[in-house]
Amino acid sequence: MKIPFSPPDISELEVEEAVAALRSGWITTGPRVKQLEKKLGERYGAPGRCVCLNSQTAAAELALRVLGIGPGDEVIVPAYTYTASASVACHVGAKIVLIDSQKDSLEMDYDAMEAAITERTKAIIPVDLGGVPCDYDRIFQAVANKRGLFKPDGKYQEALGRVAVCEDAAHALGATYHNEELGSVADFASFSFHAVKNFTTGEGGAVMWRGFPGIDDAEIYRYFQLLSLHGQSKDALAKTQLGAWEYDVVGPWYKCNMTDITAGIGLAQFERYPGMLERRRELIARYDAALKPLGVEVLDHYRADRQSSGHLYITRVPGADLAKRQEIIVKMAERDIACNVHYKPLPMHTAYKNLGFDIANFPNAYARFVNEITLPLHTRLTDEEVGYLLDNFIDVLKTGGV
Repeated sequence: MKIPFSPPDISELEVEEAVAALRSGWITTGPRVKQLEKKLGERYGAPGRCVCLNSQTAAAELALRVLGIGPGDEVIVPAYTYTASASVACHVGAKIVLIDSQKDSLEMDYDAMEAAITERTKAIIPVDLGGVPCDYDRIFQAVANKRGLFKPDGKYQEALGRVAVCEDAAHALGATYHNEELGSVADFASFSFHAVKNFTTGEGGAVMWRGFPGIDDAEIYRYFQLLSLHGQSKDALAKTQLGAWEYDVVGPWYKCNMTDITAGIGLAQFERYPGMLERRRELIARYDAALKPLGVEVLDHYRADRQSSGHLYITRVPGADLAKRQEIIVKMAERDIACNVHYKPLPMHTAYKNLGFDIANFPNAYARFVNEITLPLHTRLTDEEVGYLLDNFIDVLKTGGV
């Protein structure tokens, strides 16, 4: 039995929608993208406040650009995350401020986060790791406590009047915080539709926002459109109207729009997604029942105040070090079960070492990394395959002396 880590869940419905887009004669940004934006915004807490783009990274970067964040500014990011969470700050020329994890959690140390806020801080990028929402009450409390330090630059920052919370929700479409969809919790939330995500369009993503005091959502939507389409005042669809060829370029900006082929896949995924989320919940319950009694530490996906999207099944193996962790992953691979690690903390990577970060200054993040193993969790798993996976993981742990 061969179990891949995270294959895309594509049905005939996705195939039909992609083919329909190809046959329509309109394959770039057009009516299907607009339809997907409308459906996602209405379902996930941001009606009229959703823009689909070519990646979560583009969505997160453009959110910083809408806010006017750039050189001289600081952006706070957890050290325990994937590079996309932090690299967007580099893209706009801001300084990254990394925060260590809590001692017994994958979430960042919120007290250290609050202490790191200075008069140069313009945004915090919390990460909903594995699909589990961060503690947004604590994050917003921190930015409120430091409101007196905030020096706004531009009307969007002035409208907020505090440090912006720009959530990395790459893993978390469909998750909720205090029964609110994550599209409406942070100032901006950026979602990923990459091939390995719960909801996939192959490549793609979306940004949602919860609204700015005194600023029309249509204005923000249009700003994202300009930033993602070379600063061009009309998209290709608008230019097809009779006599409407003329356009202006209002800024020398970027190219990161979503296509209608991609959006067609997303429209099919949208119809299937509630069932996919429920299946992930069933799988996680089965994993938890098998592994918690063994003392394996697992990510708590479903709590009274936070409901996960169930994206990753993150475990920590008690007593394992780097060598033992690698041994377990290799033994699972020998049994045709692909495991992974989420994540190698940013200060361990060359790019962030070159920025001056040292993993020695992030002991909690390192400790969380050393014995972390992520098991396959996806909606193409059958009940039989789950049994095979769990039986083998438990056997590898026991025979390996864990």
